[in-house]
Amino acid sequence: MSVVRWHPFEDMLTLREAMNQLLEDSVVRSGRPAGRAGAAVPPINLWEDNDALHLVARVPGLDASNLDISITGDALTIRGKLDSDAEREESKQWCWYANELWYGNFERTITLPTKVQGDKVEAVFKAGNLHLTMPKAEEVKAHTIKVKVD
Repeated sequence: MSVVRWHPFEDMLTLREAMNQLLEDSVVRSGRPAGRAGAAVPPINLWEDNDALHLVARVPGLDASNLDISITGDALTIRGKLDSDAEREESKQWCWYANELWYGNFERTITLPTKVQGDKVEAVFKAGNLHLTMPKAEEVKAHTIKVKVD
């Protein structure tokens, strides 16, 4: 028989993560299809390097002219609208077999983990992916301090 060590704090973090996921799934609209009720929230990747925060949001089928991106304080908001063939006037005469693609207005607000220079954010939209590069504010960047010897 082997002895298994119990690490209660590691288990608590796992429980906290499970509770966060449960709350997020019940309150925040997920990336699952939402059909006629409206668009789902686009999934994102968010990471940082020494100089900037980087975000990729996946929004296939979106026209770049239907995107609105804003930064207020530490909150980044991405808004958009996905059009649907089902909303076209002539579609009422069509014989539909499936209508599963999500469409409509969406909005996602992400709290940024550090301050950024909002006026220097670069946004590139390519192949259904929105790429944002957000330079960090100077006061949060690491600075090297030279030590003087007396």
